[in-house]
Amino acid sequence: MPRRKLIVDPSFYDENQPIADIEEIRQFNTHRFEMEQLTGILYENFDEKTAVGYLDTSDNSFWVRGHMPDFPLMPGVIMCESAAQLTSFFANKYKLMPDCIIGLGGFESVRFRGIVRPGDRFVVQAKLVHSKKILITAEFVGLVGCNLVCEGIVKGVPIANKEPIEK
Repeated sequence: MPRRKLIVDPSFYDENQPIADIEEIRQFNTHRFEMEQLTGILYENFDEKTAVGYLDTSDNSFWVRGHMPDFPLMPGVIMCESAAQLTSFFANKYKLMPDCIIGLGGFESVRFRGIVRPGDRFVVQAKLVHSKKILITAEFVGLVGCNLVCEGIVKGVPIANKEPIEK
């Protein structure tokens, strides 16, 4: 699979000026504690179905102690989880799958092209390419600085009915 181009031109957002913080993310995503894999949202465009979020990693990230202690790396599955949570945030915010919890339906064509280390800001860009009541599909890329570190396709499916998340 050829490398994907970036989904959103980085000149469209400022990494130092998030448009949504963790508290706003929590209004739309049910993940908490160690499973929160987004720190903030940098960009969203409903018309283009695109969003950009990020996760600030640290020496205290839960995976650091056990994922290769002498050379800690963010596990690829956590990179993918960040992409899934960004897609879920966007879908919940814009009610693309109303009144349900969106669960992970799968990944396709995932490739890891670089590494994420403690202290890095992991930026995820996503574009919804399919949105129906039973399936959401989004392309994603992950970046550290200007380096592409992962890419793929994430799928979300409704897994349970829910009450609206209280703001």
